[in-house]
Amino acid sequence: MKIKATLIYLTSILLAAMLVVSCGDNNNPVDNGDDDGNGNGNGTDPTSTVFDTVTVGDRQQIIVTDRGEGIGTMTLDPQFEWVLDNFVYVNEGDELTIPAGTLIKGESGQGENASALIVARGGKIQANGTAEDPIIFTSVADNISIGELTSPNLNPTTRGLWGGVIILGNARTNTAETKVVEGLPVEEERAQYGGDDDSDNSGTFRYVSIRHAGTDIGAGNEINSLTMGGVGSGTTIEYVESIANVDDGFEWFGGTVNSKYLLSVENNDDGIDWDEGFRGTNQFVLIYSTGGRGGEQDGGTDPEDGQPYANPINYNVTSIGGPDQTMTYRDNSGGQYYNSIFYNYPNGVDIEDLSSGEDSRARLENGEIIMTHNIFWNVANNDPASIYITSGDNAGIDLSSSNNLEADIVDPIFDSSYRPDDTVPAVTDTKTPGNSAIENVGYRGALNPNAEPWYVGWTLTNAAGILPESN
Repeated sequence: MKIKATLIYLTSILLAAMLVVSCGDNNNPVDNGDDDGNGNGNGTDPTSTVFDTVTVGDRQQIIVTDRGEGIGTMTLDPQFEWVLDNFVYVNEGDELTIPAGTLIKGESGQGENASALIVARGGKIQANGTAEDPIIFTSVADNISIGELTSPNLNPTTRGLWGGVIILGNARTNTAETKVVEGLPVEEERAQYGGDDDSDNSGTFRYVSIRHAGTDIGAGNEINSLTMGGVGSGTTIEYVESIANVDDGFEWFGGTVNSKYLLSVENNDDGIDWDEGFRGTNQFVLIYSTGGRGGEQDGGTDPEDGQPYANPINYNVTSIGGPDQTMTYRDNSGGQYYNSIFYNYPNGVDIEDLSSGEDSRARLENGEIIMTHNIFWNVANNDPASIYITSGDNAGIDLSSSNNLEADIVDPIFDSSYRPDDTVPAVTDTKTPGNSAIENVGYRGALNPNAEPWYVGWTLTNAAGILPESN
């Protein structure tokens, strides 16, 4: 039950003097519904966003309730814990700045009572954490304090305690021109994504840890830790941890955003998932999957006409497996993987092959599925004929002899942090990138053999020792 407290009317004077929250050009971006002028936030405007200040023990929290106007253009003060009460939007034309070290918690609840931060099309988020002071999104059930990396009360792998983060943009998808995020009300215009601007800029999201998320928001749809719908290439996504989500770690619905340094750990479904024509790039992606596939690669809802086809480029992935497939391609999806390592999956790469119509097998034959300069070890019993196979109507066909599919079956000789030994020739025999968004680093896998892992110091995965030592 939420603790009752006095609602504060956030004028520009009170923002500076009481909450130390800096706002944008709008002198009063949050009205708080104080139409009666008494400053208590209990006015007659039912659409105003409310900021409710609460003291819980030695913590000061600001509970944000979006009743239709969004959070506005503002900067969160990292001295406070910020609590998302249900869906909180950054509306079109607004910009939310989240400084390094800010702690944001989501209320519990399912369906219409779920909590999430949603950046609408035309809105921006400037979340600039650092390795020393990451931004943390977690649940109100987490007693973690500002400046801490681990929870004093939650198991690191506890899932589904709140919603997640959703960023929406104006880049193209291969479905309708605009679409509403799964599970959100179809009449909510702020939940729409997609357009015709592949260079769209939704802001920056760096050094962010998203934990314990994935509650069901409706129609059996759980929120991913980070969902990106129609996000354009002008957006920066770097150094993001997704840990202990009910659904996927990261999912792209169309769009062209280029991401680096993604950590997807102990999520219950897929490590990464793309759909609806995603065409961006990913580099330095570390997946530790104990619940589902390393990757689910979908194309579009209309296999015949779903263009542009999904064809993202992935370099330097390390995918450490659990009980399911290394990855699957289906619904006309393409996609490319280079200089990557896939380890410890019982099944290999499934490519959907249907008896008629467009499918992912067609993308392979057209050169839109390419997987070369990759290492597979302890995948599909190290059997070359089982690493690449078809699924669907024509299941079980060995694709290992395809010109676009290669697999070095080599023990990568990981150290305990999953850095490969660079004395192994296969590790340094790499594909030179042909895309300006990809760095040429000269090794396979997500981690530099000769440097401290990039996830050290700012992630729950590292602080709680989640990754088992490699064997």
